[in-house]
Formats: sequence, structure tokens, C-alpha cells
Amino acid sequence: MTSVQSLSPEEQLAAAKRQLSLPRIVAICGSTRFMTEMAEADLRETKAGRIVVKPGCDLKSPHDLWSDPGEAEALKVRLDDLHRAKIRLADEVLVVGDYIGDSTRAEIAYARSLGKPVRFTHPEVDPAT
Repeated sequence: MTSVQSLSPEEQLAAAKRQLSLPRIVAICGSTRFMTEMAEADLRETKAGRIVVKPGCDLKSPHDLWSDPGEAEALKVRLDDLHRAKIRLADEVLVVGDYIGDSTRAEIAYARSLGKPVRFTHPEVDPAT
């Protein structure tokens, strides 16, 4: 058996998920214009027995938590970091929607750089094709 010290953090996380018998974890990515579609994808993935993590805030929709422009910009940076952490936690990524903007394109590249499988609700928008 391999010692914990010789495993990378990613390998340690994968081993812990196996030991805990966790279902697959899916990170949903996509433009916030597809928040409704992301909620539907969440339902479908959850019904299929997967744990889902996805964006929790739509900064383009008005809300008291990000009404101050300066605070909103700082929040965006924190949320981007949080979403990358969700991608690291996930076993795979599901990209929702028929449009890929710069942020989503960066998330796809990040997931692929980590070796995460990436699925698309609209495969024709895959930047790799």
C-alpha cells in the first residue's frame, strides 16, 4: 500500500472519496445567463446519483450582497477562486448552455489541465472541437 506522504493532494482526495464511498461529484460550469438551465442540470445530475456543485451567485442579477461596485468586484474574485476549488473537488465538469464566454472557457481549460473529464449540454460549443 502506498503511504499517504507519497500521494499528491489530488491522489489523497481521490483516496478519501473512495474510502468514504462518495458518489461522483460534478461541477457545473457555464455563463450565468444559464442559471435556470444550471438548476435543471443540477436536478438531473442529482437524480442520477451525483453530488453537484455549481455557481451560487449571479452577480449580473441585482442583490443587496453585491450592490456596491467595489464590493462586487472583490466578491467576483473570491467567487472565481471558490469555483476553481469546486472544479478541483469534482470528479468531472458539466458545461451548461450553448455559449462559451471567456470565464467558462478558462474554467474548461482549468478542468482539462487537471485531467477532469468535461461534458457539455451542447457539445458543439466545446472549444476543443
